[in-house]
Amino acid sequence: MDKILQNLSNLTRMHKSLLELMTAKTEHLIHDNIDELDAIIKKEQKHIAAIEQLEQQRQRMVTDYLKANGFAHSAAPTVEELLVAANEQERNEITQFRAQLLQTIEDIKIVNKQNQKLVYQSLQLVNMTLDLLQPTPPVNQTMNYSSKEVRQPTNMASKTYEV
Repeated sequence: MDKILQNLSNLTRMHKSLLELMTAKTEHLIHDNIDELDAIIKKEQKHIAAIEQLEQQRQRMVTDYLKANGFAHSAAPTVEELLVAANEQERNEITQFRAQLLQTIEDIKIVNKQNQKLVYQSLQLVNMTLDLLQPTPPVNQTMNYSSKEVRQPTNMASKTYEV
C-alpha cells in the first residue's frame, strides 16, 4: 500500500506542476511570448507523458493489491475500488490524495479553457489582420486578366426602372 500512496502523491505533485505550467502559459499567451510559449508546451507534453506513465503504474499496483487481498476489480481499477480494500488510516490518506488530485484536475480544466479562449481570440485577430491585408474584390466587379477584353463594372445607379 505504501507504493500506491507514493504513486498517488507523485500523481498529485505532477498535476500541480502541470497546473503551474498552464498558468505560466496563460501569461505568455497574453503577452505574445512565442519562444517561452513553445518551451512551456514542450514541458507540458513531458508532464502529460509522465502523468500517463504514473497512471498506468497506479492501475497495475491497485490491480495487484486488490488481487492479493481477494477483492474484485475492474479492468482499469479506480481509487474508489482501492478505498473499499484499504484500512481506515489508508482510506484517510487515499481520500486526501484523491481530493487534492480532483481539485487540481478541476483547476487544470479551468485554466485550459481560459487558454483555449486566448488562443481562439489570437487566431481571430490573425484572421482579421489577414483579411485586411488581402482584401477581396467587390462582388459586382470581376477580374479578367485577358489582354483582349477588359470588363468594366456595371453602374446600376444610372439605370432607371419603371414601377
